[in-house]
Amino acid sequence: MSDTEDSSLPPITELSRAQRRVLGVLVEKGITTPEVYPLTLKSVTTGCNQKSNRDPVANYDEDRVEAVLEELRELGLIAMVYTESGRTPRFRHYMRKRFTVTEPQLAILTELLLRGQQAVGELRTRASRMAPIETLEQLRTELEGLAAAGLVRSDGPLDRRGVEVDHNLYQASEKQPMRARATSDSDAPPSRSSFSGSSPAPAVDPGLSNRVSELESTCQDLRAENASLTATLAALRDDFRKLGEEFHELRRALGG
Repeated sequence: MSDTEDSSLPPITELSRAQRRVLGVLVEKGITTPEVYPLTLKSVTTGCNQKSNRDPVANYDEDRVEAVLEELRELGLIAMVYTESGRTPRFRHYMRKRFTVTEPQLAILTELLLRGQQAVGELRTRASRMAPIETLEQLRTELEGLAAAGLVRSDGPLDRRGVEVDHNLYQASEKQPMRARATSDSDAPPSRSSFSGSSPAPAVDPGLSNRVSELESTCQDLRAENASLTATLAALRDDFRKLGEEFHELRRALGG
């Protein structure tokens, strides 16, 4: 599903911290809870201050969120709408009108707007809540498209083990080099100076070097798997919390 990109407005190259949070909430809720979308001002504010699937946790009031919604409206990223069921204004995003992205790419970008830099394994788990991303290879393909559009960046080649990615919509005052993570299997061993009279450095057993590399690779895989499981648990906790809220709402509606 893709709307026509609006070329009458200038391209978007940066967003403020609050704009990223509000926009990310609108996209996320539009996909995960379509029954309550578009969102009221109160719902947007609650979503911004949600304690799960957000980094950092925020504490915006409705006046602040309303001002940010107006800023996003001027950028052509959101619109105010009225539904048949009530007079309260609601808000919906227009991301597909401002960016040419696939559904998986929209999910990926949304997760990055809500949480910032993260490992590809974590990102796939979280973004898969909104769009099917079956493999890391599919994720990398989608990331390559986003990178080509200038929307994401990484701290190394996407096929490198342990690489992390982030969105590229920071304001100039926020932008910093990504925290690169060195990988021992690609680094050259440190050189040793030769001193007169010193014994030559002992030769390194190739078999031992290979076993060390294998252990390092296994540790990196386990870390990525642990991060993925942690993200899955966080998503399950969030789903459980939502079910609890829906249960209490239903009890109140039934007079319980």
